Amino acid sequence: MTMLLGCIADDFTGATDLANNLVRGGMRVVQTIGVPDGEGDTADADAVVVALKSRTIEPEQAVAQSLAALRWLQARGAAQIYFKVCSTFDSTDRGNIGPVAEALLAALGGDFAAVCPAFPENQRTVFKGHLFVGDLLLSDSSMRHHPLTPMTDANLVRVLQRQCQGRVVLIDHETVRAGAPAIGQRIAALRAAGARFAIVDAVANDDLLTMGRAFAGLPLLVAGSGVAIGLPQNHGLAASAAAARLPGPGGARAIVSGSCSAASNAQLADFLARGGAGFAVDPLRIAAGEDVAAAALDWARARLGE
Repeated sequence: MTMLLGCIADDFTGATDLANNLVRGGMRVVQTIGVPDGEGDTADADAVVVALKSRTIEPEQAVAQSLAALRWLQARGAAQIYFKVCSTFDSTDRGNIGPVAEALLAALGGDFAAVCPAFPENQRTVFKGHLFVGDLLLSDSSMRHHPLTPMTDANLVRVLQRQCQGRVVLIDHETVRAGAPAIGQRIAALRAAGARFAIVDAVANDDLLTMGRAFAGLPLLVAGSGVAIGLPQNHGLAASAAAARLPGPGGARAIVSGSCSAASNAQLADFLARGGAGFAVDPLRIAAGEDVAAAALDWARARLGE
């Protein structure tokens, strides 16, 4: 079978978000951790999501890993490539979004790619090229203080241009609101003018559905997980509410949180306030050689009555 969509994600959690949205849209999806050594069980998949850990490594390494993923997907007939980035466009002035996107576009023989990290359902919107987190500009959100990728500029055209050799432009919301044909016409004009990448506005999920139709012929998309909701329709696939349902878990459950973001900290505080039990993992104790994993298991066993 032909793989309709080959996806390269710059981290595992983002890869999972992307896979979930594609499944909700009616696609059969396989997610891999890293580039598989062999064929992998992907024969019946409409889309394959290769999860890398390339967001904050050196740009040269991120490019090499992403190109390896691309070659694996191309060898299995991927018709379109989706480079999944964070919805808050986590990057520095060196990358890694720009360098990876340019390398993928060159390898695909393309001359233009659309870029949109928006997912309004999750309070990520782009207007006039500026990324909003809820009601705040990205540069006013907690991402401003991220220890590895501090996002101090909400203007994504500027952010991406600092990382790219090719010209970065904007497709604004007025064009998006005018419909898929208008977006297609704007893309044609931008390509003729030599632009390589366009940040695309989106303030509602309907915008993502519209641009999904407009992006059907592009070899490369650079996006958060949101744009994925508009792609299955291009292949005659329909959304299914049942597809997102998982069987209820049985037995004991554990929630593992490795994030120190403001949102994660608020969720953790709420969990503890509601009576949940928590075990804090101290990375300094791990670095000192302590068996923190064993301590966590002992802590859990005591609460399970074992």
